[in-house]
Amino acid sequence: MADLAASDQENGDYVSSFARGLEVIRAFTRAKPSMTLSEVADRTDMNRAAARRFLLTLVREGYVETNGKYFRLHPKVLELGFTALSSMDICDVAQPVLNELSEKLSESCFVAVFDGTSAVYVARAASRRVMNVGINVGNRAEAYAVSTGRVLLSGLSEQELDEYLANVKLEKFTANTVTSKVKLRGIIEETRRQGWSIVDQELEAGLRAISVPIRDRAGNIKAALNMCCPSARVTPEDMRTRVLTELLAGAQRISLALPG
Repeated sequence: MADLAASDQENGDYVSSFARGLEVIRAFTRAKPSMTLSEVADRTDMNRAAARRFLLTLVREGYVETNGKYFRLHPKVLELGFTALSSMDICDVAQPVLNELSEKLSESCFVAVFDGTSAVYVARAASRRVMNVGINVGNRAEAYAVSTGRVLLSGLSEQELDEYLANVKLEKFTANTVTSKVKLRGIIEETRRQGWSIVDQELEAGLRAISVPIRDRAGNIKAALNMCCPSARVTPEDMRTRVLTELLAGAQRISLALPG
């Protein structure tokens, strides 16, 4: 795909302004849902004038809204992804398993895939508890700060992981967030060896999660299966035993059911 994009760029089929517009959309995250013009320009490595043109175009088309100072994505932007999400085989295969896991564990469960530098949540089963994790289908999270992301990163080739680490900007979301690239690489390599990841309050204080890989028939990691909950409800030890056993069994069921 990268080779195709490079070829298109060389022969004139590549529309750089469209690509830059997509960068502006991707700049908004769960941790940064609302930003000033300067913040958008900084996160996309654009000058203020260019960022302003893209933002105002997106405002005019209804994909971004503004109060004059801060910009944020409008719900209309979800239309860009729902068609693709609804057609993904993994969502149909995973949903019954997610429902059973959520019922059995009494916590919310998710499936996420890797996109750019983010883990994107493509399927969800909420628990019946009053307090549920506020992650919805279509939400994105920086891969380095969440267990789904670390599982997905562990499936990259060494070259792909090198490129990711060279380009990613590690922001500190909480006091626990890992911001050392050397330490992050070690954690990803450990995740690759052990086949699971627990992240404790690195994206948001009071939030703990565990994820395992969903693999295709060839053994490649296609997605991550996740349970996420308030840290007071499930201990790390319980995650490494009872919850991990259930997630591994669920991931195997999804993997076996994926089309060849």
